[in-house]
Amino acid sequence: MKKALIVWGGWDGHQPKEVAEIFQEVLTGEGFDVEMSNTLEAFADDEKLKGLDLIVPVWTMDKIDEKLVQNVSEAVQSGVGLAGCHGGMCDAFRDNVEWQFMTGGQWVAHPGNDGTDYKVNVKHSTSPLTEGIEDFDVCSEQYYLHVDPAIEVLATTRFPVADGPHALNKSVDMPVVWTKRWGVGRVYYNSLGHQANIIDMPVVKELMRRGFVWSAEGKSAAASGGQA
Repeated sequence: MKKALIVWGGWDGHQPKEVAEIFQEVLTGEGFDVEMSNTLEAFADDEKLKGLDLIVPVWTMDKIDEKLVQNVSEAVQSGVGLAGCHGGMCDAFRDNVEWQFMTGGQWVAHPGNDGTDYKVNVKHSTSPLTEGIEDFDVCSEQYYLHVDPAIEVLATTRFPVADGPHALNKSVDMPVVWTKRWGVGRVYYNSLGHQANIIDMPVVKELMRRGFVWSAEGKSAAASGGQA
């Protein structure tokens, strides 16, 4: 049985407990043994982390000890999957650049704030993570992120939609869903999920389910000598 650790906390406005509970339900449904923790000290045992198949951070706008980030980083480099969403993964620790390097991006703005209507454009490629999923509309925060050019982009959204100092720049397609590698570990991110009702949308929940499973499979793939 695959093992997953969900660590939730930080800013309450993102409903971390409620989002973590949805993720727990999804992972349990996929046969994972899921541990839930509401303390960053869950990252303190480096050997325990390396024994997992998946780490799911649901933690926004906080500070973290460098050693804890190092433990997560080394676990992922060894093959443990890392998957999360919205500010719970890519606005977790604004002053920690290793976390941002590992996850592939960092939130910088959401012009229009919550309640912005926008479209998510799904990119169809060889990745099974978006197979059969069509473009869809969302009313939520539209995340503008600084992103790693090494990521594989699976979905985007077009800026500008809301007005702001960015609006006179040319239109840009901002990544919404992506994957990347960290060592032999698989990393998955989805910028949707301002609150639990967005994660509970069937299409968003399905994208997260696929991302969790794909990330967790990286460990066994790497161990067997297959592509991480």
